[in-house]
Amino acid sequence: MHVPSASAISHACIIVNSGSRDEGPEHSGLAHFIEHLIFKRTEKRSTNQILNRLESVGADLNAYTTKEYTCIHASFLHPYLDRTLELFNDIVFHSTFPEDEMEKEKGVVLDEIASYLDQPEEAIYDDFEDILFEGHPLGKNILGTAESVSALSRADIKNFIASNYHTDKIVIAVLGNYSFNKVIKIGSKHYADIPANVHTTSRTAPSPVAPKSIVSNKPIMQAHSVLGCPAYSLHHPYKMGLLLLNNLLGGTGMSSILNLQIREKYGIAYTIETGYSPLSDTGLFTLYFGTEKEKVERALSLTFKEFRKLKEKPLNELQLQKAKNKFIGQIALGEENRIGLIISMAKSLIDYDRIDSLERVFDKIQAVSTADMANIANEILDESNLSQLTFYPLG
Repeated sequence: MHVPSASAISHACIIVNSGSRDEGPEHSGLAHFIEHLIFKRTEKRSTNQILNRLESVGADLNAYTTKEYTCIHASFLHPYLDRTLELFNDIVFHSTFPEDEMEKEKGVVLDEIASYLDQPEEAIYDDFEDILFEGHPLGKNILGTAESVSALSRADIKNFIASNYHTDKIVIAVLGNYSFNKVIKIGSKHYADIPANVHTTSRTAPSPVAPKSIVSNKPIMQAHSVLGCPAYSLHHPYKMGLLLLNNLLGGTGMSSILNLQIREKYGIAYTIETGYSPLSDTGLFTLYFGTEKEKVERALSLTFKEFRKLKEKPLNELQLQKAKNKFIGQIALGEENRIGLIISMAKSLIDYDRIDSLERVFDKIQAVSTADMANIANEILDESNLSQLTFYPLG
């Protein structure tokens, strides 16, 4: 993306349409482990050389893994685009995964798993997704388990990359003050010779699971609860409407319905928030709150009261327009996060084979009707369809 600007900072990413859901059941944590290892040695660079290639010129290099993607991204000064794209090529397509580095990095990941389990407000989400997507890879923790990570081999890594790093499902994206021709010229220099590995595998959507409520006692100080249900996929016509409803109900900012009612009015929970994650063939709607053990039922009662309001008394046009204005403003402000913007655009190419302009996104938000919002609220906020997981303190 060409951005005429006085800014000296540019951003780039390479996104692979492959994540933890593409692992076999015995290889939990493999996609994330590969993301760690690509920085450890290539055919021509040591670990230090990889890390210093961009950091030596003040750039930032990082990566992350999700259920469906692996992303490497960098922010750097304008003159270093060639250096950045060459490094992306080296670590993604020429990593060697030496056994000694694998063993060291297993220790790092095992520490990461242990640290994560010590944070109940984070761990509860993974346990909840395992309930909601029972028996499906989407329910598995991206990090894997201590047992599964310890058992991973170099052959597992090679097989996973060969089976999932499809060149027709990899997007390289650049945002900065460059001409399109310059980006194409530099990109072709580093990627024209990559052998084609065309997409042949397909993902299996999760099967419906009956709603359930589970309580788990843990050595923690306060109670944590998550409830939710499967939701609309990336391609569902109600996706934008649910994004809007989620933002109104418990999304970004202190003025969400649930924050004003549960925290500000009654002082029951320090944190209460909702989330909606659309995926390629399903989605996930969640609500989380943390509070004292004695206040869990009261928090649930007040939450369901707000759900019923949205179902029984749908938003009028004025209320809906206020919600749209808030959401549009937040999205516009979010565009200032340039690395987030280019990653979002790269994902859009993978998911939809197009990039929507900001104006088109706003048009889609404005097209959501009060009838749409009522239908979505009645479907997603139906208490009988919600599963729940609660962590209670011992004793």
